[in-house]
Amino acid sequence: MTSQQEIELQAAAFRRLQHHLMKDRTDVQNIDMMNLAGFCRNCLSRWYQEAANERGIEMGKEEARELFYGMTMEEWKDNYQTDAKDSQKEAFKVAFEQNVGEKG
Repeated sequence: MTSQQEIELQAAAFRRLQHHLMKDRTDVQNIDMMNLAGFCRNCLSRWYQEAANERGIEMGKEEARELFYGMTMEEWKDNYQTDAKDSQKEAFKVAFEQNVGEKG
């Protein structure tokens, strides 16, 4: 496999993950993803932004989120986000500090 083919496969896998999270499993809450896996949709959009910025492409947090989510954060929250339980919020504090910390 060439390096270009590897890049194309990685991009295709990323697009499939994005589709899965944004279309197939909108029921899965970001807070649950962070608590279980240490990352969520917001992390993925931040990584997207960081990759752009590292390559000299100016992109802010909200723009990256809108590109990843395919809508504004407000639209996502209105359509899919549910209220978090206190236990989820407590677990999130720990998961966020362990996995994002100062970066977020």
